[in-house]
Amino acid sequence: MDRQTRPLPTPDTDEPVPRRPRRGWRLLAGFLFVILLVVVGARLTWSWLNPLGEETIDRSSPVLLKSIQNLSRYEAATGNFQVIVDLEKDANFLPDAIKGTRTLFVGVGSVDAYVDFSGLSKDAITVSPDGKTVTVRLPHAQLEKPNLDNQQSHVFAQQRGLFDRVSDFLSSSPANQQELYVLAEQKIADTATSSDLRNRADQNTKATLEGMLKALGFTTVVIQYGDET
Repeated sequence: MDRQTRPLPTPDTDEPVPRRPRRGWRLLAGFLFVILLVVVGARLTWSWLNPLGEETIDRSSPVLLKSIQNLSRYEAATGNFQVIVDLEKDANFLPDAIKGTRTLFVGVGSVDAYVDFSGLSKDAITVSPDGKTVTVRLPHAQLEKPNLDNQQSHVFAQQRGLFDRVSDFLSSSPANQQELYVLAEQKIADTATSSDLRNRADQNTKATLEGMLKALGFTTVVIQYGDET
């Protein structure tokens, strides 16, 4: 039996058979893939050859230990402080919008109160004949210099005149914040001096010595300070 073959379509009698759009999809997918490669390559190249990027290189010399000092003092108390420095600098004959600055700086730091035992005399500690009472004569607590926290201390707000903005932009070393740190340290030191920090340190030192000496067998511990008789 002869196989029947399907006659080819002719332009006049039959409609053409539609072609499957496989090739078009493949071209489109390939085109998108090439674009993706170009974008990823451009981003990687820019991140590698970024002319505006910065690189930090630490060329500091090794730390040199200059000296070691033995300490003979008791850290008795620590005060934590916060101050807002409002520093304003005005020009004599120009408005603030032209020349002048105002800076709000938040200073956070601590002050240690300590008792120095290095200056105690030989008769600073006396024991009664029965060995039950001990008397200790101490100096009053002193205050250490303020220790500002560089991570928490920061400029909160700043206003600058036009001349100051231009000057800072053109200067190779714009105005630093050293003056703000110095003012914050001074204000914290003044507040610590007028506070109850030293008195608290004296009380803590007294309580610590009483506990230590009573643990050694003394029943009565008398703590006297330099201005007491």
